[in-house]
Amino acid sequence: MHLALFRVQIPFTTTFTHKSASRAATQSVWVVAQTGEVIGVGEGCPREYVTGESLGSAQAFFEEHCESLCRTVQSVANLRTWVNTHTASIDTNPAAWCAMELAMLEMFARCEGVPVERVLDLPTTTGAFTYSAIVSDSEAEQFRRTVAQYRAMGFVDFKLKLADDLNHNHEKIKSMRTEHEQTPLRIRVDANNLWADVDTAVRDLRELAWDFVGIEEPLSPNAFDGMREVSECTGSPIILDESFLRVDQVAALARDAERWIINVRVSKMGGLFRSLAVVQAAGQAGIPVIVGAQVGETSVLTRAALVVARAAGTNLVAQEGAFGTHLLQTDVANPVLMFGAGGILKADDYALATASGWGLTLRPTQDFAVSLSE
Repeated sequence: MHLALFRVQIPFTTTFTHKSASRAATQSVWVVAQTGEVIGVGEGCPREYVTGESLGSAQAFFEEHCESLCRTVQSVANLRTWVNTHTASIDTNPAAWCAMELAMLEMFARCEGVPVERVLDLPTTTGAFTYSAIVSDSEAEQFRRTVAQYRAMGFVDFKLKLADDLNHNHEKIKSMRTEHEQTPLRIRVDANNLWADVDTAVRDLRELAWDFVGIEEPLSPNAFDGMREVSECTGSPIILDESFLRVDQVAALARDAERWIINVRVSKMGGLFRSLAVVQAAGQAGIPVIVGAQVGETSVLTRAALVVARAAGTNLVAQEGAFGTHLLQTDVANPVLMFGAGGILKADDYALATASGWGLTLRPTQDFAVSLSE
């Protein structure tokens, strides 16, 4: 087996902004795994403000482990063992590992001529998946235009990025209230660690006067006691993103499962094995999950997330991502795996249940990526 690392370079159609970052292009790594003529591909999205990773740290992790992986991992069973015996290393490099794991999983699946689900002993991916509208922080007029575009497509499930300016947040909710009067909407908000203390968070959220489906990361990461208070005072569960990175965190949340929703992003969690473990543990604890996405994911991470969403079953409360060329100027796959009207992605339209590997037709890597390895 041979592994190669690349940096993905794809500009966005528009800038996406929230409290922690503003992004106009992808920040992703791409791994190609090859044995003989068979290749597999994987993607990861290192984020300094989520997992503490960067493109540089992802490259360092790849260089540290590439040789030993090529020497020792010769099957999916070997790969699973590697994940289980390198927990601490993956904990600090989840996005880098995600790209490597996904590439090897597809390579092994393509060697057998089956979908990736088959080598994981999972049902193949079929049916329809419904995605949320994600609205970035923007000026009032741009916000209204974006919401109107989503509504014209038939979206009813929204995630709104909050701003530092409370008046601006009031304007956003006012716009949504007008839309809600016409068609009932499900709305959750993402604060991206906006507030420094519980009292301010509760006061500002109450002033918005909306029964949110969930409130994502209102306080600093890992401020679990404070976030419990926010949930108790507002009546909305807390969505954990930056504050939830490992399956062993589930146990501490189980005693008041009704207070939490876990945002499971495949890149953030460190690949499919670890994401599936979180979904299973959360389901057993009665904690709902959102299968989320990093801004700028391509069709490959969208495809991997479908495996996790299907595994979540009735415990899945929302799904994010699958933007494809709604956000990217171009994608790695043709056709692009992305949502359509109503935020619905129809897996059967892509024949994912019968095609080998991820089932995607990919453009040449050199069209969208720059090599980071020899």
